[in-house]
Amino acid sequence: MKTQVRALVVGGGVVGTSVAYHLARAGWDDVMLLERDELTSGSTWHAAGLLPYFNMSYASTHIHDYSIKFYKTLEEETGLNPGFSVVGNLRMARSQARMEEYQLYAATAENVDVPYEWMTPTQIKARWPLVRTEDLVGAIYHPTDGYINPADVTMAMAKGARQRGVLIERKWQVDGYEWTGSHWNVSATKMTEKGGNLVPTDEKIVIEAEHVVTATGNHAQRTARLLGIKTPAVPVEHQFIVTEPDPALVAWRKDNPEHPVLRDVDARWYVREERGGWILGPYEDGAPARFRYNVPDSFRADLFPLDLERIEQEYMELIHRIPSTEEVGLKDDFNGPICYTPDGNPLLGPAPGLRNMWLAEGFSFGITAAGGAGYYLAQCMVEGEAEIDMASLDPKRYGDWMTSEYARAKNEETYSYLLKLHYPDEERPAARPLRTSPAYDRQKARGAQFGQVNGWERPNYFAPEGLDDAQSWSFRRGAWWPHAVEEAKAIREGVGLIDATAFTKHRISGPGATGFLDWFTCNKLPKVGRINLTYALTRAGTVRTEYTIIRTGEDDYTLISAGAWSAYDQDFLYKAISDKEPEFGRINAEDVTTKWGVFAIAGPKSRDVLAALVQDAEPETALSNKRFPWLSVRDIELGMVPVRAVRVAYTGELGWELHHPIEMQTHLFDQLMEAGEAHGLKLVGARAQNWLRQEKSYRAFGNELGRDATPLEADLPRFVDLSKAFHGKAAMEATGVRAKCVTLLVDGPADADPWGREALYDGETRVGRLTSGGYSVVFGKSIGMGYVRPDLAVPGTKLKVKMFDALWDAEVVEDSPHDPTNTRIRVDG
Repeated sequence: MKTQVRALVVGGGVVGTSVAYHLARAGWDDVMLLERDELTSGSTWHAAGLLPYFNMSYASTHIHDYSIKFYKTLEEETGLNPGFSVVGNLRMARSQARMEEYQLYAATAENVDVPYEWMTPTQIKARWPLVRTEDLVGAIYHPTDGYINPADVTMAMAKGARQRGVLIERKWQVDGYEWTGSHWNVSATKMTEKGGNLVPTDEKIVIEAEHVVTATGNHAQRTARLLGIKTPAVPVEHQFIVTEPDPALVAWRKDNPEHPVLRDVDARWYVREERGGWILGPYEDGAPARFRYNVPDSFRADLFPLDLERIEQEYMELIHRIPSTEEVGLKDDFNGPICYTPDGNPLLGPAPGLRNMWLAEGFSFGITAAGGAGYYLAQCMVEGEAEIDMASLDPKRYGDWMTSEYARAKNEETYSYLLKLHYPDEERPAARPLRTSPAYDRQKARGAQFGQVNGWERPNYFAPEGLDDAQSWSFRRGAWWPHAVEEAKAIREGVGLIDATAFTKHRISGPGATGFLDWFTCNKLPKVGRINLTYALTRAGTVRTEYTIIRTGEDDYTLISAGAWSAYDQDFLYKAISDKEPEFGRINAEDVTTKWGVFAIAGPKSRDVLAALVQDAEPETALSNKRFPWLSVRDIELGMVPVRAVRVAYTGELGWELHHPIEMQTHLFDQLMEAGEAHGLKLVGARAQNWLRQEKSYRAFGNELGRDATPLEADLPRFVDLSKAFHGKAAMEATGVRAKCVTLLVDGPADADPWGREALYDGETRVGRLTSGGYSVVFGKSIGMGYVRPDLAVPGTKLKVKMFDALWDAEVVEDSPHDPTNTRIRVDG
């Protein structure tokens, strides 16, 4: 057995096997996989093997698409049939809202070239007469997917990996990981069977590995503890049952092809054929999380007792949808652990705080995702970046605030929500509120309806008492929409106040700070007392993080970035500091996110509100352009609160960000509300802010900005200083401009706006996609931002946007269509 490898994969399920295969296929010829038991002995063995395309995540859709296409090539390469039954997938709808969900999903599918078809109830009944259709509205049908044998596809990839030189060693349990500064020492113990259990022997080994990938499935919590990190990957029970042969189905199959995988998502189940009978898999309420801390040593390829009472409703719904099943008995049942995460997406990418440690954990759809997960993770490891933006899957999207109890509550919720309607404006309630700013209760008392971002409670909008936020969710304009309109108008016409406390904030100081930040970011550094917008790039020259840099001293800076990405940004920043400190000198880095609260005040009357509070020897000029110009920072006093005020507004109006000691937030809030009363100050939430920033063409990280586009493709050359050297510059220049970011005004449906997932067309040709969407109070119509071919990124270009399976007129407009000269931002007073 080898004791020195380039890459060690820990875990021999379908995901780990795929990672090993794809690393070898990408050119790494020294890869080894360790499995503590037998290949597929974790969740892989009892998976139903479904391969559904349906996913609202752009990155996950790419991953699923790759898997489905890749699995079809395995037999030719390896000689092993992976058991892929390409029967298609029929996802039925009982309501128009469900069809609108499918239409929104189809926008994502279309942008990844996933084939789909629409079907009416009549068409469904004509093609599959065993299915009851009178209460259906329609369905979406994927003809190219189906189901696969989990063990067979794993073994096929294992053979392909071995053919490419991968060593696969079974019955080795990893017990420890130690980073030496140049490689990992991974200690492992040989396991053996004794009395049906898996027990350790005295044989131990230490393997030196340059890179390690953990794909440990249900054992993710143990793995995290060995690594000294946290993970939200916790399994949840999933049941499915197998029926005896259904005589009606057997008769049907004598002259007809197999049914597609059927999903009655409003009844919350899937069903497929199995040897003349049916496999029913429900996603019911009440499924418990398991193994929050450890998988018992005695638990191998085991199952839990079936809880038929918990799935009684779903079983009755099967009989309703396929009446012939009423007289069919049960043949077999399965109730096993399937790993989940709070948002349902896997944890795929670099481990937080660790070098050359990669996670491939938390796969609730492991069979569907395994092929693509291995492919794109191998790209990250071998080439430095994947061809798609992997941020939405990154393990660092959850910070150290996350606990096992949070993971339990959210993962159980995610399971129960799997087949519920996925509204784009939904805010799920479990484990909330958790992280709150001091002004939370004051805002709640004034009608705040909160969303959760990185655990923080952040107002989405403010509404009168009695509005049930959950009842306002919709694929069109929900009940919250008119309130967001009034909030947006308040900032354009008067003054509004936004709680931006969730912003990620890092203080960078020390003699090496200036040299480091000049190399780390692509824009000129601001002068002392000023600010700049800038970007940190990936090795591929794409956007890794967006920063507002505040410079308060020669070597003293505060970096502000998106609140949703705190741990993600911190990990990248701190690793870069560690790498470059020997070159630039000592660099101090401190996460001050929870030390400073932030209010953003904006609108034509914002100066008037602050003037009533500012303590200054010459208060009448304290906020003037001469003393406090645009894009500058000053320490001021508002009432009794020391405030670091920044003359900037993400909404594109006259405004300031008010950074303040968080323990003084409630006092400052009360003072601002009192001073603002005379000027009609209105509290404003994130949804109105999102609309307003699109009227100014302000790009948002995770939407327009990400690891699949350079700042030049984002059309931000004014924030790139090509006269200096910076990280990722050469790769950025070599990439060129493959697509370009634009702003569009949309003449869409009278009761709906785009959500930022929709395809863009030039005639009948798809030419790009939206990355943001919403409503413009200035122009009185829908607005969006997205990427198109560079030749189409010209103001006046007429395009179409696809919404609700129809094409609507859209026009490319100039950048910052509202106040393009920034006159309103610079207004003096």
